[in-house]
Amino acid sequence: MTIDAVPPRPMKISFLQRYDASALVMFGVVFALSLLIIAFPLIIFWLSFRVGLPIDPDATYSFVHYAKVFSDPFTFKVLLNTLGFALTTLVVSLAFGLPCAWLVERTNLPGKPVLYTLMTIGLLLPGFATAMGWLFLMHPRIGLVNAMLKSALGLEGPVFNITTVLGMGWVEGLSLAPVAFIMTAAVFRAMDPSLEESAEMSGASLGTIARRVTLPLAWPGILAAGIYIFTIGFAAFDVPAIIGWSNRIFTFSTYMVTQLSPDDGLPQYGPATALSAFVIILAAGLSWWYGRLQTRAHRYQVVTGKGYRPRLIDLGKYKLLAWSFIVGYFLLSKLIPLLIVIWASLLPYFQPPSTEAFALITLKHFNSLPWELVFEGLKNTTILVFLTPTVTLVCATAFSWVVLRSKLPGRSAFDFVAFLPHAIPNIVFGIGVLLFALYIMRGVAPIFGTIWILLIVFVVGRISYATRMTNSTMIQIHKDLEESAQMSGASTGTVIRRIIAPLLGPTFIYAWLWIALITFRELTLAVILTTRDNMTLPVVVWSLWVASGFGQAAALTLILLVLMIPIVCLYWWVARRMGFGASR
Repeated sequence: MTIDAVPPRPMKISFLQRYDASALVMFGVVFALSLLIIAFPLIIFWLSFRVGLPIDPDATYSFVHYAKVFSDPFTFKVLLNTLGFALTTLVVSLAFGLPCAWLVERTNLPGKPVLYTLMTIGLLLPGFATAMGWLFLMHPRIGLVNAMLKSALGLEGPVFNITTVLGMGWVEGLSLAPVAFIMTAAVFRAMDPSLEESAEMSGASLGTIARRVTLPLAWPGILAAGIYIFTIGFAAFDVPAIIGWSNRIFTFSTYMVTQLSPDDGLPQYGPATALSAFVIILAAGLSWWYGRLQTRAHRYQVVTGKGYRPRLIDLGKYKLLAWSFIVGYFLLSKLIPLLIVIWASLLPYFQPPSTEAFALITLKHFNSLPWELVFEGLKNTTILVFLTPTVTLVCATAFSWVVLRSKLPGRSAFDFVAFLPHAIPNIVFGIGVLLFALYIMRGVAPIFGTIWILLIVFVVGRISYATRMTNSTMIQIHKDLEESAQMSGASTGTVIRRIIAPLLGPTFIYAWLWIALITFRELTLAVILTTRDNMTLPVVVWSLWVASGFGQAAALTLILLVLMIPIVCLYWWVARRMGFGASR
């Protein structure tokens, strides 16, 4: 008599047994940063309902802050200003960025690498630098253009006035045109030209083809760029602060700064959080709308596996006109404003060029800079330039590994969390970090007024971009490489260090340099969280400008731009070597 052997039950492997220490560390990093990202908007919602000091145990909850904010006519004026500013920014950026992208990707425009280089460099220049130039150019009282026109035409009033919502949107739109260019160039590059050829064979003109065929097919990409640019415009601080602040033209970001750091009285955290909560809901609705439109993106799929070949439109006699448009854009957006900033930094007081003015050229503004504060700001900025991209990319790698390589249930939620700082305006996260440091961490880790609070908000602000980069590269790495290493006894940490990291190396270098450059010129996030002890170089520029030291601010802006040149050159060299931004 034989007894059938009972097959052994499969052993249940717990979560801790399935992963080694390196994997658990990555899980911990992702959980911790995800909690922080979620906590900042939640803190804003919490304090928007709390009446009384946040540390008061007897505080109550009500809608009083919302009632105060939305019963104030000035709030609606601020929101209308912000909407007008963001829409103007969007229109101007697309008006310049879209044609440049189409010229590079759909035509035989000569010198395409030059255009790519100029667009990349233009994207990296700080917005407050060009805003200064435009204010010196078209200020209604001291503006160079207005002064020259009044003198030549005998006019009493100004011809142009840049200190308006439309004027601020014009300057911001010129600064963000490279974003529209970069985001739409890939759309034009991948488009099947067969429909355009059919339209051309039917006798349609170049303008008709662009209007009736090319632009409708590129609509999803244009929409994505539009939503992204509108979000940036809604939260932008530097251009509205430089141009609009002194003229009492406030947008959402500048109004938030006045609420959190008023000239007199206590910070108005209640109204600030109530308005920020409204903006979070608005941003969420905008993202939902974009997501709905993306689900219908299949309507625009025209690239197939049959007969696809790129075809470039011959510009013929319009090549000169095309380059005239490009050169005109760069003159308006970068060169002329920067030349005016240089001119302002060399004069004891701003005035139009003349023989007398050239005789007054001096380095007084450079010599009179508060050098102790400048060196302190440079030290803090340098530390952040090295730490922010490093920490951000380490966290992004952990996010990508958890989402793409682990078997954690619900891991896709972490990718959504990492995308939140992209969907919600950065200044809102800055307010959340400020309140988190003041009322949550004050008894645990007093980080307010230190460089570490800036590091936290900079990492949170850049994690969306970093995870998009690491996700796209890690997807291309086949799992067989990692599984082979693990079969040989390699730990998760060894796999990351010896296989994934080297393959991610080019992406790391490119993303590191990009984040470093953005960190170097960051003003919007820094200005909310900066004190005398953790000032960055852009905040020092802003402080000089607010104190009416316009010549000193211009001088320090030039120093900042000179310091950026080595990093920009290195970034450009790496991008060229890696093929980022290369054109046909």
